[in-house]
Amino acid sequence: MDATKNIVSKICVDAKKTCLELADASTDQKNKFLYDFADLIKKNKNNLFTANKKDILQAKKNGHNDAFIDRLEINEETLLLMADGLIQIALLPDPVGEIINARKQPSGITVGRMRVPIGVVGIIYESRPNVTADAAGLCLKSGNTLILRGGSESLNSNLAIADLCSMALKKNSIPEKAIQIIPVIDRDAVNELITQKDNVDVIIPRGGKSLIKKISENATVPVIKHLDGICHIYVDSDADIEKALKITDNSKTQRLGTCNTLETLLVCQSIAPLFLPKICSLLLKKKIEIRVCSITKKILLANQYNIEVLANAYEKDWSTEYLSNIISIKTVSGIDEAISHITLYGSDHTDCIVTENHSKAMKFLNKVDSSSVMVNASTRFADGLQYGLGGEIGISTNKLHTRGPVGLEGLTTKKWIVFGDGHIRQ
Repeated sequence: MDATKNIVSKICVDAKKTCLELADASTDQKNKFLYDFADLIKKNKNNLFTANKKDILQAKKNGHNDAFIDRLEINEETLLLMADGLIQIALLPDPVGEIINARKQPSGITVGRMRVPIGVVGIIYESRPNVTADAAGLCLKSGNTLILRGGSESLNSNLAIADLCSMALKKNSIPEKAIQIIPVIDRDAVNELITQKDNVDVIIPRGGKSLIKKISENATVPVIKHLDGICHIYVDSDADIEKALKITDNSKTQRLGTCNTLETLLVCQSIAPLFLPKICSLLLKKKIEIRVCSITKKILLANQYNIEVLANAYEKDWSTEYLSNIISIKTVSGIDEAISHITLYGSDHTDCIVTENHSKAMKFLNKVDSSSVMVNASTRFADGLQYGLGGEIGISTNKLHTRGPVGLEGLTTKKWIVFGDGHIRQ
């Protein structure tokens, strides 16, 4: 324990010291680092695949499910996404030093706000090795030093990516301690990192509910978090059926184990006889387990649907993030009941309405208090890369500091700046 504590403590102290050095890095330097890092990832793909294969084999031995393996795997597609994400970050404006809302005051002084880095960012994450590259790119571009602590299940993959990151930093004369990875899997490393309030400015956890809950409860460092991704789609009485089918299908089946995957489908009772048989058949073909409320079951039975292939939904289903091939379906009286259900059971992550009625769409946007609220679009779009942020370091359901996908601007804060010319207060 003492050895782990000493390792983490030194990493945190070094990260804090490096903040001032990193402030000297120019935008061109930071962008060149991002291009070089992306290039190294593509050129060293075989090494990354080899390291990742070790992690996957161990995960399978440990009995992890397919959704977990999917999150862990680095393949040709995910590798290119990592590299492309870094390039996209390079193409974005540098937020550091941007002056906002500068206004001359009656006293003669000019007052504005300047974007500045948060400082030292600690990322604690499970299974997803792409976070190593995404976090490195976003934190470096936004002027923050970064401490990475990945899960034991992805250690080989994370270390391999981190090695390439170090090479790119060195190549561009950026302090290598600007981005560090904790090389030990001892759980005490997490406890030490989240209590380093003198050296770490913010913690961003990415992982399962238990991990995030534990960190939120025990951290003395501020935390940007989301606990659950209980995402909803409400199919309104004025929905286009074909749109609703496509959006629901994509939201649930495009990728099962992500926080922006659909978990609960709400269907307006007036459109349910038309929509429910079609969506249930579509989802069953893709081997999705469907859990339905009693009203949904009655409607399907009245429409001669084989309800034997469906399971009953219970109270706990409405508040469950499945992250697997399960969906719960509830029939509601209309938009007001849908909004009430989301308010009661939602996790403030991502919710969508499918409707052709503009007034209802705006009502949904105004009343559903989630970090992303959508109209006629798949919940899978709730992603930093899809939002034009060049990737994300996480998705925040916090209401303070930043909300939704956390990109470059979310990794900065603002300070007041004042310009005068010998002005004194009268």
